Amino acid sequence: MEKVDQNLNKRRLNLIANYRRPDLRKSIWQIINTVIPYFALWVVMIYSTQLSWWLVLPLAILTSGFVVRAFIIFHDCGHGAFFKSEYANDMVGSFMGILTLTPYYRWHNSHRVHHGTSGNLDKRGVGDVWTMTTDEYSNASLKQKRLYKLYRNPIIMFLIGGPLVFMILNRFTRKDFTRKEKYSVYATNIGILAIALFIIAFTGVSTFLLIQVLVMYFAAVAGVYLFYVQHQFPDVHWFDDSDWDYSTVAIHGSSYFKLPKIMQWFSGNIGFHHIHHLSSGIPNYNLEKCYNENKEFQDINPLTFWKSFSTLKLKLWDEQSQKLMTWDEAKSLYPTNTKN
Repeated sequence: MEKVDQNLNKRRLNLIANYRRPDLRKSIWQIINTVIPYFALWVVMIYSTQLSWWLVLPLAILTSGFVVRAFIIFHDCGHGAFFKSEYANDMVGSFMGILTLTPYYRWHNSHRVHHGTSGNLDKRGVGDVWTMTTDEYSNASLKQKRLYKLYRNPIIMFLIGGPLVFMILNRFTRKDFTRKEKYSVYATNIGILAIALFIIAFTGVSTFLLIQVLVMYFAAVAGVYLFYVQHQFPDVHWFDDSDWDYSTVAIHGSSYFKLPKIMQWFSGNIGFHHIHHLSSGIPNYNLEKCYNENKEFQDINPLTFWKSFSTLKLKLWDEQSQKLMTWDEAKSLYPTNTKN
């Protein structure tokens, strides 16, 4: 990685100032066009069960898109980007946390650490994807290597791990949680239970559970995949703590995930992740505008939807070559140390 250009970083930070202002009308409209279709689709799915359960499957996939969109609103609220009012951000964010099965304060405490440590090799482990260096892997025990390979398996990470986190693990507290984080978990669980009981009163337990599990399963898989490709891609740059610079890592340590327009809409422009990491205070509906109006943010190789699947082969960070490697690449360079 070339030497950090502080003048360029200052210019970028100056450019984003005009995009940080929330627009109340846009924020309210985004809530409307997310929440109303979400509940409307729930009604359609409930009625569809009387005709055929096969009708529910495509509707559940569509509904999961609105869950992802609700999560982006939840995400913006936690950054204080969706409304000028902190109270409004917290209230709307907490409600969206119920819809997405994610405790608001707990998740955002972890997420703030992620923003402050992303791309820092010496501060991995909170709110990120577990990534070992080639040296770490070569010195790991056989048990650690097998566990790491299991974790990095796409089936485990996305098809099992994502739904497990959102539907099960988010329901519990840990000893290291703050009191506010624990209350956030409790309040979210109570909100989920209240909505569940209301729907169950009209549909029954089995109908509710099947629809809810289907919707959240697809939403969790999509959401975890989005997060994965934002920091696991061929051109990513990571740094030792002594060389780490927030602005530089934001641009070069986060991807520009160029999605088809419909996917971009459902994912709330989060594909412009390099801009989001440069300034998390920009509302999601201003990210594309910021990108289009400033050439400084366009000098990034886009990661397209189809190309993104090639990132699933990336497994280890090699500090010598300064890039993420596949298993085969690591074995060719370190045939003895990376076996098993």
